Amino acid sequence: MDFSQEENVLKGYVDKVFFEKHENGYKALSLICDGSDETVVGKMPDVSKGDTIEVTGSYVDHPKFGIQFKAESYKIIPPADSQAMERYLASGAVSGVGEKLASKIVSKFGDDTFRIIEEEPERLAEIKGISKRKAMEIAVAMEEKRDLRDAMVAMSGLGITQSMAVKIYDNYGPDYITVIKTNPYKLAEDVRGIGFKTADDIASKLGMDPGSAERCMAGITYALTESASEGHCYLPKEILIDYTKQLLGPEHGSVESALEELIHAGKLKTDKDKIYLPAFYFAELSCARMLAEKNIPMMKDLPGLDEKIERDIVKIAEGNAMQTDPLQVNAVKECIKNGLFILTGGPGTGKTTTINMIIGYFMNQGLEILLAAPTGRAAKRMTEATGYEATTIHRLLGVTSMADESGQSVIFQKNAEDPLEADVIIIDELSMVDIMLFKALLSAVPISSRLILVGDASQLPSVGPGCVLNDICSCPAFPMVKLEKIFRQDETSNIVINAHKIDKGEHIELSSSIRDFIFLERDDSNVIKQTIGWMISDKLPAYIHCSKFDIQVLTPMKKGALGAYELNRFLQQILNPPAQTKAEYIYGDTLYREGDKVMQTKNDYKLEWTTDERLESLQRAGTGVFNGDLGRIRRIDEAARTMTVLFDDGRVAKYSFSELDELDLSYAMTIHKSQGSEYPAVIIPVLDPPMPLVYRNLLYTGITRAKSCVVLLGSSQTIHRMTDTRGSNDRYTSFAERLIEACGR
Repeated sequence: MDFSQEENVLKGYVDKVFFEKHENGYKALSLICDGSDETVVGKMPDVSKGDTIEVTGSYVDHPKFGIQFKAESYKIIPPADSQAMERYLASGAVSGVGEKLASKIVSKFGDDTFRIIEEEPERLAEIKGISKRKAMEIAVAMEEKRDLRDAMVAMSGLGITQSMAVKIYDNYGPDYITVIKTNPYKLAEDVRGIGFKTADDIASKLGMDPGSAERCMAGITYALTESASEGHCYLPKEILIDYTKQLLGPEHGSVESALEELIHAGKLKTDKDKIYLPAFYFAELSCARMLAEKNIPMMKDLPGLDEKIERDIVKIAEGNAMQTDPLQVNAVKECIKNGLFILTGGPGTGKTTTINMIIGYFMNQGLEILLAAPTGRAAKRMTEATGYEATTIHRLLGVTSMADESGQSVIFQKNAEDPLEADVIIIDELSMVDIMLFKALLSAVPISSRLILVGDASQLPSVGPGCVLNDICSCPAFPMVKLEKIFRQDETSNIVINAHKIDKGEHIELSSSIRDFIFLERDDSNVIKQTIGWMISDKLPAYIHCSKFDIQVLTPMKKGALGAYELNRFLQQILNPPAQTKAEYIYGDTLYREGDKVMQTKNDYKLEWTTDERLESLQRAGTGVFNGDLGRIRRIDEAARTMTVLFDDGRVAKYSFSELDELDLSYAMTIHKSQGSEYPAVIIPVLDPPMPLVYRNLLYTGITRAKSCVVLLGSSQTIHRMTDTRGSNDRYTSFAERLIEACGR
C-alpha cells in the first residue's frame, strides 16, 4: 500500500456499509477493487451498497481499526459491465428488484441492461414474470434513484444531511430546489424532522436577511411549537416575544410586527395576552363545549331509583366476589345516572373493581360497551383487568394518514359525522391524553352514549399539550368520585402504601430489607450502573420469577451518566451482547442489534404493520404505530436497508433505515415515557437529577409502574426532596377556565 502523501484512486463496487452517521453523511464501507477488499471512510452521503464508485484519497493507519482508505473526494459511476450491473440491481437499490430478478434481467440483456431500462423499459416485459406494468415501475424506480442522488448532492452543499435530504425530496420531488431557495423556512412546516434551526442554517448559507419577516414569523411559530412539546397550549405574549428574540439573536428584526402579521393572517389565535397555535385554541374551545353537552342526566330521578340501582350493583359485586365500599357503589350509581362521569384514584383504591361493576351492570342491561386507553400497554392492562377487550384510542377512532381539505395530515375515521357505535364508552389512563387526542375522542362520542373517564390525577400529565384530567377535575360541574381507601389485599404492598404517602407529601421508610420496596444508598453513578446491571441479570429475575427483559429501568432524565441514553448503551452490552448471529446497524449515535428492546418515540400514522403469524392463524394488517409502543428487533436487513420490529401486542412493522429516528432503545426509559405501563419490577436511579425534575409526581409515577417490586438506587436525601416538592403540572392551558364558562359555573 502506498502511504506517501500523494493521492491514490480506488475504483470498485460497495459490498457493505458497516457504519453510517446520518448527521453528516460519514460512512465506513467495504469496497471491492479488482478482487481486494478495501475499507474506505469519509463523507459519502449518497453512496449505497451495490454502487460502483471512484474515490480519491490516501491510506491512513487508524490506532483502533488499522489500515483504512480516507476518502477526500468521490463520484458514483455507472456500472461498466453486466456483472457490476447485476450486483447493483441485486443490492436492493432499485425498489422491486431483488437478486433473482436482477439475475434474469442481466442474463437477458447483458452489458446493455441499463440502456434498456432507461430507454426501452417496455422490453423488460420480454422476461417471464415481468409484466408491462412491472417493467415501467422498475424504470421509474431507476429514474427516481438517479434524481434523488442529484438532489442529495445539491443539498449536501447546504449542510443538509442524507436522511433529511431524502425526506425533503420525498415531500417536494423535483420542486425541492424552488422551495429551498424561495423560503427555506417552509421546510420546518412541511417536512417531519426538520425544525426551525435546520431551516435557519439553510437560510444562512443562502445568504438570507437574518432580520427578514419570514425568519421572524418562522421563529415565532417554532417557539410555540416547542412550547407545545413541553405541554403548553399557549404562551403569554411577552414570554413568546422574549423567547423568540433570544432564539433569533441580536439581528432578529421586528418580532412584534411579525406576530401581528401572523395573527392578522389567521395563522395564530389570541385570547387577551395569550397566543395560540390555532389547533390548540380551537381544541380547548371544542372540548369544553362537547364536555358540557355530555354533562346531562341519562335517567329520570324516579322514587326508589337509587335503591334499585344499588341492589343491582351489590348483586353484581357479590356474584363476582368483589370487595366494595359505599364510595365505589356511589361511583357506579353516578355513572349509571349521568351521560358523563369521572372516576379518579391512586393505586389499590379499587378503580378496577369499580370499572368491573360498571361493565357488569351495563352488560346486564344489554348495552354495547367500548373500552380504550391511550397506549397499547395501557389497553392491554385494561383488557387483563376487566376480561373485556380494550383497544388504543387511536385504533378506536380509526386513525388514518389521509389529508382533509385543510391539509391536516392526520385525521380519524370516527368523528361527528361517523360516530362510534356504543352505548357506553370507558376511557382509562386519562392523565396521558393530551388536548388534541381528547378533541378527536369527544368528536366521535355520540350524545346518546355514556362517557366514563378514568385516571389518576396525581400521575404526570400527558407528553403532549394540555393537562386534561387535572383541568376536568377542577370543574365542579361534573359528576366525579375520587377513590381513596386502600383495600385489604393491597395493605401489605409497600408499593401501594408508599405511593400514597408520597402523594400526600409524607416521607417514606427507605431500607434494603423491605421485600418489595428496596432502597440502596449509593453516591457514585458508576457504582449505581453496575448495581443495576447486576440486579437485572442476576438478582431480580429469580427473586420475582420473571425474565430479565421484563424488568424496566426508569430514570428521571434523558441525559447524563444515569440518563436513559447512557443507561441504554450500558444495559445493551449486558442484556444483548454482540454475537456473530446478530446483525447490527448504527444510526446516528445509536447501535441497534437484533434482539434489542426498542420503543416507538413518535406517532407514525402511515407505518404499515401485520400481526405476528406465530401468534394467530388469522393474519391482520393495518397502519399506525404510536408513541410509547414497545417491542424487540426481530431482523436487521442491510441489503434491503430495513429493520423489522415485533411489538409486544403481536404487531410486526418494518422500518426503512431512514425512519430509525422514530425508535429508541428501551432497556431504560424516562419515567414520563413509562406512563400507562406496568412491569413486574422497576429500578429507578435517583442521584441528584436536575432541579426541574425534582418533584413528587415524577417519583410517584415511577414507583406506581411496578407490580411486584421497586428498587430505588441513589440518594435518600434526593428522594425526600422530591417528596417535599409539589408540581410539576403547571402548564399554560385555559381548558379549566373554558370548562367552567361552558358549564355556566
